[in-house]
Amino acid sequence: MRLCGAPHKRNGFDGLAAKVQQMIGADPFSGHLFIFRGKRGDYLKGLYWDGSGLWLIAKRLEKGRFVWPPIVDGAMVLTPAQFALLAEAMDWRRTVAPPLPQQPALL
Repeated sequence: MRLCGAPHKRNGFDGLAAKVQQMIGADPFSGHLFIFRGKRGDYLKGLYWDGSGLWLIAKRLEKGRFVWPPIVDGAMVLTPAQFALLAEAMDWRRTVAPPLPQQPALL
């Protein structure tokens, strides 16, 4: 998954595909999921090629904003876990992995 800059609300398939190519020099037909956040931070748009066509997905929050990491060089790559937290509007930067379980003492 790659995070990209803000699209215009009216950008559709072609507009977002062009932004992927122009902003980060990536191929929108590569099979990556490209995520864009609106300027106010309350909606996301995604563009994904599944091999037979483009998917355009969107989510708008009724309250709050999506936590968006700092973008360097026009894009950022997220892990699936980071994307899941982002999509749920959780602050994924403050999520800490639980400690590893302790090994039982051998007798």
